[in-house]
Amino acid sequence: MKLLPYGPRAVLAEFDSLAEVMTHSDGWRSAALIGVVDIVPAARTVLVVHDGSLDPSVLGQITMPTASPTRRPLVTVNVQYDGDDLDEVASRCDLTVAEVVALHTGTEYTVAFCGFMPGFAYLVGLPSVLHLPRRATPRTRVPEGSVAIAAEFTGVYPRESPGGWHLLGRTDAPLWDDLRTPPALLPPGARVRFRER
Repeated sequence: MKLLPYGPRAVLAEFDSLAEVMTHSDGWRSAALIGVVDIVPAARTVLVVHDGSLDPSVLGQITMPTASPTRRPLVTVNVQYDGDDLDEVASRCDLTVAEVVALHTGTEYTVAFCGFMPGFAYLVGLPSVLHLPRRATPRTRVPEGSVAIAAEFTGVYPRESPGGWHLLGRTDAPLWDDLRTPPALLPPGARVRFRER
């Protein structure tokens, strides 16, 4: 872990793996450090925002839990598996469409981090047989609610946007709501299951 100053009220911690990011962001949240305002994980970094009173060296002194953190409630996302890329994903993975759907729905995912746009969660736990690189040519328009995969991740587009992930289906679950606390349906650490509707 490498700790870098990020202005007077934040520290950026750099890691070698996503697993380390998840362990440390969970560990620091559990430690409830005085002065910490927010903990923001990403693919290989964690931004720790504080009120100016935090000594950054404290972050390196926290003992990370060896047991899994307290299990969070499970969020179930209902999906209509009719995505534009579903047949292609099945073909490239040497599976039937039904097998792709069974694999995607048969796994419990964890939100590793959020990014790209408000409410877009990067979920880990995708079966390795479904790991495909991003599309060679991204779409200029991905519909809101599209459930998609790319590399080791699965995710749901909270609103219409460009995107290069493989579309498996769609949901009408509200991924972002300014009036909800937290606004994201799938915040970091959330447990998620997809269910075919």
